Amino acid sequence: MEWIMAQQPSIDINPATEAPVTGTIPELVIILIILLLIATIVALISQKLRISYVTGLVLAGLPITEVFSRRVGLDPSLVLNLFLPILIFEAAINTDISRLRSTFKPIALLAGPGSIFSSAIIATLIRFGLGLDWIPALLVGIILANTDTVSIIATFKDIRVPSRLSTIVEGETLFNDAAALVSFNLLLVIYATGSLTPVQGLKEVLLVALGGALVGGILGYLSLPIFVRLNDPLSSLLLTVALALGTFQIGQFIGVSGAVAVVIAGLVFGNLGLPRSSSASDRITLLSFWEYAGFSVNTFIFLLIGIEINPLALWEMFPSILLVILAYQLGRIISVYLLLAGLRWFDRPIPLRWQHVLVLGNIKGSLSMALAVAIPLTLTSRDVIIEVVFGAVLFSLVIQGLALPWLVKKLNISYGSDLTQKAGQLQIQLIASKAAQSELGNLLKSGVLTKAVYEELWASYQTHVAESERQLRTLLSQRRTGDLSRNHKGLDAVRRQLFLVEKGAVNEALRKRIVPDDLVKSYIKNLDEKLLALEDD
Repeated sequence: MEWIMAQQPSIDINPATEAPVTGTIPELVIILIILLLIATIVALISQKLRISYVTGLVLAGLPITEVFSRRVGLDPSLVLNLFLPILIFEAAINTDISRLRSTFKPIALLAGPGSIFSSAIIATLIRFGLGLDWIPALLVGIILANTDTVSIIATFKDIRVPSRLSTIVEGETLFNDAAALVSFNLLLVIYATGSLTPVQGLKEVLLVALGGALVGGILGYLSLPIFVRLNDPLSSLLLTVALALGTFQIGQFIGVSGAVAVVIAGLVFGNLGLPRSSSASDRITLLSFWEYAGFSVNTFIFLLIGIEINPLALWEMFPSILLVILAYQLGRIISVYLLLAGLRWFDRPIPLRWQHVLVLGNIKGSLSMALAVAIPLTLTSRDVIIEVVFGAVLFSLVIQGLALPWLVKKLNISYGSDLTQKAGQLQIQLIASKAAQSELGNLLKSGVLTKAVYEELWASYQTHVAESERQLRTLLSQRRTGDLSRNHKGLDAVRRQLFLVEKGAVNEALRKRIVPDDLVKSYIKNLDEKLLALEDD
């Protein structure tokens, strides 16, 4: 519970000279209870006012800054070593690799060149606008090029948007966090050594990133046979926690990116481990636990962000903060519109309305603040960096966080006619009934159910299946009249999944030398053309 105690007090106090205040266990428990009660009240008010929960947490933390400023703080070491692995792993195990693969090109553009381009723009404007040296300016650029999309994902949960857009946002965040940490550490190496050639820098980045991916892949695969042999869901929970936290620490210990390692380990476990679980209830237990863990971490992070920020100190730095806000917004605008404009040459284009959301959804959060506070004490202008970063985080969470739902509605990105809604409900019922029938088969084989009970329950679900299929056929036939031609996305989503499965099977056959290379290339090209022709789902 030491994370409650302020290792980094409010920004108007030099963290290097302010010693953390220690307290007894009862004091820590009381503070924890108070924070939980505040978070509960914020949740109720946020629902009533229809504002983002995380925005409400930050706003709630601002008035109590003076009350907790010397006892509660956002410890960067805790954020980087505990909170960040939990958030990354939770996002990774819920990411479908097939969906990620279908949107990989825009994600790679935004999280790779987009992040670098945005960092360069921010650093240049800050270098000449605030008069900082290049190292501090580049640090601010990397910190603010990182996107924390907790708020935007929360918005997407309330307002239905195309799943491709949601996948792009989640994928960018997943890899952006890792890229920010790699770039940040590389700059600190340059600061410590005094020099680093471009070739050395490229080698360092590749070593750290690829090494992290290798570590994450190995540990993720090693966890799979253990997970399959664990029949107890609680033991499985312990395994995943150890995998998430242990992967990060092992990666950091051997000198590679712990964040990249956690991303890959989570993707491996979520896509190859969870489907192997014989019990649907065990999978639900596991996913529910990580959903709760991610929600709890975000709750404390954003509440502590509000407590950490001192509005009076930020007001004194308002001109500098305003310049930084304009810099990171300009960097995001140029990188998004410029890079995604060229996407049409090799992938499905991103609609302009989606690009507007990606620009406004450039929200900063806990990682930006943790990196700012983690800057070495010997670095010139460290205090200035902390203040302008905190100000930018506050602006993005409050102003952009409140404006984002309005923009999504204004651009009419959310969709759903009555017919589409009905089709979606029927599809959910069909999927659920089929899954229940499959689980009934497992229960029969294990001896939990008798044959008579199995047949009775199976028949009741079959009634739902038949009725759902009948109504779906009726609705889908209306495509001929044009009623669903513009709104029905489910069929294209199914086609896309089937095309990706075909592509994977053919590539696997080629790898095993079952089919000739020239025939495979033409078949894959035809599949890619079909994928590009599908509507965004």
